[in-house]
Amino acid sequence: MRKAHGRSLTLAVASLALVAGAMAGTAAAGGAAPAEPLARAASSASAASSVTTWTGGNVRTGPGTNYGVAYTVGANQSLSAACWLEGGHVSDSSGIAHNKWVRLSDGNYIWGGLLKGNETGNVSAHC
Repeated sequence: MRKAHGRSLTLAVASLALVAGAMAGTAAAGGAAPAEPLARAASSASAASSVTTWTGGNVRTGPGTNYGVAYTVGANQSLSAACWLEGGHVSDSSGIAHNKWVRLSDGNYIWGGLLKGNETGNVSAHC
């Protein structure tokens, strides 16, 4: 039993050495593999779209009225949006009611009912 355990440990150490060697080779070859996630992140950031408010309101720290107010915006203000998601349900005095929130590029959220366009301010990317 002891020999089998020692062999498993030796195989595990050898496997780790192979992985470490492969990673070192990739880094020495220019780091092609680690750059992939960075390229995807940059691509997502460039996919941000612009939204415009039709009325003033609150931008919140999370997707619901139970989150704190980060700042307020006025009518016809342009904001950079990353994506939209379902959050807290909101009903306003004009009869608009839904749970669509837009995540802004700064990490805060605005209820889609404050934006021109459809319920998500015409942001197509779902978070």
